[in-house]
Amino acid sequence: MTDAVHGAAPTAARVSDAYRWTQLAIGVGAMVMIANYQYGWTFFVPDIQKKFGWDRASIQWAFTLFVLFETWLVPVEGWFVDKYGPKIVVLVGGILCGLGWAINAKAETLNGFYLGMIIAGIGAGGVYGTCVGNALKWFPDKRGLAAGITAAGFGAGSALTVAPIQAMIKDSGFQTTFLYFGLGQGIIIVILAFFLFAPKAGQVPSVVANANIIQTRRNYAPTEVIRHPIFWLMYFMFVIVGAGGLMVTANLKPIAADWKIDNVPVTLMAMTMTAVTFAATIDRVLNGLTRPFFGWISDMIGRENTMFIAFGMEGLGIWALYMWGQDPLWFVLLSGFVFFAWGEIYSLFPSTCTDTFGSKFATTNAGLLYTAKGTAALLVPVANYMQQSSGNWDNVFLIAAGANILASLLAIAVLKPWRKVVVAKAMG
Repeated sequence: MTDAVHGAAPTAARVSDAYRWTQLAIGVGAMVMIANYQYGWTFFVPDIQKKFGWDRASIQWAFTLFVLFETWLVPVEGWFVDKYGPKIVVLVGGILCGLGWAINAKAETLNGFYLGMIIAGIGAGGVYGTCVGNALKWFPDKRGLAAGITAAGFGAGSALTVAPIQAMIKDSGFQTTFLYFGLGQGIIIVILAFFLFAPKAGQVPSVVANANIIQTRRNYAPTEVIRHPIFWLMYFMFVIVGAGGLMVTANLKPIAADWKIDNVPVTLMAMTMTAVTFAATIDRVLNGLTRPFFGWISDMIGRENTMFIAFGMEGLGIWALYMWGQDPLWFVLLSGFVFFAWGEIYSLFPSTCTDTFGSKFATTNAGLLYTAKGTAALLVPVANYMQQSSGNWDNVFLIAAGANILASLLAIAVLKPWRKVVVAKAMG
């Protein structure tokens, strides 16, 4: 399985593929445990509103703060990982995740919920950034697929708990649900942390040669990355694609309620659920599947070609949801399509970033790019205010659709030729 490295070089022996996949699986397990902090939130909003009477846009600031702290601190956490290894960051992350939702369980004020979601966000970001960064380092030969599988844990991880969370909120109230799910998930993350390791030099295969994959052999430090204009093009694309998906994630239930279809039963493949439960379950599964799927495609046909296809699909999907989503069956199918075309940003952008800037500082550099998700989250309350002032979701949907079409064209017309030049120059 392993081939020992001879000579005086201080490198470790190559590890077996089984060992690499085990490391990936541990990362996926931790990702599944942080999924509900983002994707479960929408189910708590109506009950928080009912109990305290705050307006929806104010409550949704908790979601935005969660995403901000989950993303904007990832470069700092990534720096810790690149320096001290993954274990300690995931361990602390698990503790903070549990604590955050325990605070939500006791919160009586908006600021209480804001605080709980900020602490959960810091914890979830530490886990997320570490696991994606670790995947990029263990699999230089299958970067898109490895980042995709890891990010899938986050995208699809909450699918199994959609029904239990809703049932528990109904039976025991949202506060008990916050407490039990928060502590349970946090404890499992802490246990998994002890089994995570970063690869040592020589343990993994070297960078692959593939005509469609433009990969550098130069390692850029984070300070160089943020001064590079191509980084900011990727950042801008990440923001405009990210915003549309986050808007639907945070408002899936409110949109369905405004269209008066949230409790309409829908039957598909011999299963019957209300439109919003069905949509949320399918969305999470597809949002997970898309990450390894498009990551794997991008390992073969190239990152930018894949972005062009996926972002184009997303733009059309959002427009179709706006046109036909008032029908409960179409709402379920089209919201699924929207999530399928959206989730791949979490495998395509980190792998493109590492391909461009090298793997030595992969966790920090991918983390810097991941902060774009936080910037995109700032646009979620803007969408809520637009909806409140106009009384409908029309403008929100049309702007989101247009933004995705723009990103799809930028990928093929600007990012692809530019990245070729940048990598060629780095090779010197």
